[in-house]
Amino acid sequence: MPMENGRRQGVVVAIECVAGGSRAEEWGPGSSETVQTGDVVEELLIGVGGRGGPAAHAAPFKGGRAALQKLLHAAYRRDETSVEVRVRRPAQGQGQQMVADDGSGELVARMHACIVPHESGGGRGRQYVLRSIRDPNYAVRLVDRMESECIAIRDRESLSISNAIYGCRPLAVVLSSGSRSSRVVCALSKAQLQDGYVSYPWEKKMRESLPIPNSSSFLSMLILPTALDRAGSRYNTVEDTLARANAWILSSQASGVPIMFLNIQTEALLTKISGDMASSTVSAGSLADLPNLANASLYGFEDYHGVDIGVVKAVRVWYTAAAGEVPVEIILEEGDVKLGFAISRTEEGFIYISSVMEDDDGEHQAPSTRSGLRDLYREAKRASKLLVVSRVSGHKVLPWMVSSSGAIRCFDTVSLSQKLSLHRHALRPILLHVLMWDGSSDAPARPVRQPGPAPQMIPAYAELPRQNSFAYVEQPPVHTELEAGIMQGRDTAGDVSFRFHNFSLPNNWV
Repeated sequence: MPMENGRRQGVVVAIECVAGGSRAEEWGPGSSETVQTGDVVEELLIGVGGRGGPAAHAAPFKGGRAALQKLLHAAYRRDETSVEVRVRRPAQGQGQQMVADDGSGELVARMHACIVPHESGGGRGRQYVLRSIRDPNYAVRLVDRMESECIAIRDRESLSISNAIYGCRPLAVVLSSGSRSSRVVCALSKAQLQDGYVSYPWEKKMRESLPIPNSSSFLSMLILPTALDRAGSRYNTVEDTLARANAWILSSQASGVPIMFLNIQTEALLTKISGDMASSTVSAGSLADLPNLANASLYGFEDYHGVDIGVVKAVRVWYTAAAGEVPVEIILEEGDVKLGFAISRTEEGFIYISSVMEDDDGEHQAPSTRSGLRDLYREAKRASKLLVVSRVSGHKVLPWMVSSSGAIRCFDTVSLSQKLSLHRHALRPILLHVLMWDGSSDAPARPVRQPGPAPQMIPAYAELPRQNSFAYVEQPPVHTELEAGIMQGRDTAGDVSFRFHNFSLPNNWV
């Protein structure tokens, strides 16, 4: 890059790293996009992305760092915090020469950043630093330096990697002393692995890699411990919460929900406690108190300000669909008076298709028939499974929490029916996702027991070693057909009722 000789030998505005690391050259091609300590500022664009375009300020900067600080202060006051700094990397006196696009032998780098106030020491008061948009942990400031100082800084940076491997001596000195085997052993003993941050295209990967873009296939249920009193000062043990989680998984599989257990974990939830609640908790004052916390659902400690902090141990169950989720798009047409299916909810909080319209002989098919939803319902019925709706327009409609009173927080079938009906009136397509099943599922739901001799009474524990604690094995016979007019689960969540129970299925059509 053509520069006056006076500028090369005089004072320039340089970059100095104040947060994060400055060794970007270790990370291969593309790392030059990050400015580093010792780079010389060539141009500063303020207001990048604005309507009128950025205001460009090019070197030499009259007034140096102080003048640029005034520009940054004015831009910050105007709320124009998006900037781009362009720098040149001085030619190094030692090591490999860097070549820029213009052939000047100096690497050109740039960084898109935002202006951030920074309290600095030394009586300077508030200063402004540039925080990288690409890596928010990386921030730099502007300083006045001699050109020779910038070259010396870059020389030290170039030797930092070899010094980390070969000690404090330069690489040439190490290679010229001792035998070859001793040099290798010395280098091996002092070699250290370097770590750092690399960029990753998260948005692209989440959009292209996931079966459902920008949404995970991991499903979970958070179960809070049961409160033993209305004040919530005493809770059941962790073992009780684990048993409830186990029962919820088994009951869901037994009712026909095609899910598979993945994992279970305890989850700590912080809360403020006081009075009787604080006195009833376990305080971990020493290591001797730790065994008392193993099965406690609530324990407390006191912070530096004397506030009693409570830790509630909840249990989170991770599960997934037995055979993934399948999208079903329902296209609406003029003349559709019904969608052709009814929805209900299980006791465990899952929304499912409870009935579909049979219109084989009709001239105008229902939307459920045209979309293939009726065929899926029939397949689920033959497999003794429920056709569970997991998402509506990409939004999950699965149960997600159990309160301390034992109520399951889930979605309302009334509001869901109203939303689907609005889609029909507006002739807007409906995108549903349903949970699928396969023949190898470890939870065969709703079997019909064959008649046979009465079983012998044996202890319950005799079967425990041979059964999966999170896979349904056997349960009393239940009907595979839903009785008309009876909903499988109460349509309530928490302490609030949705004001209807045991409605007839024809009234629940959408």
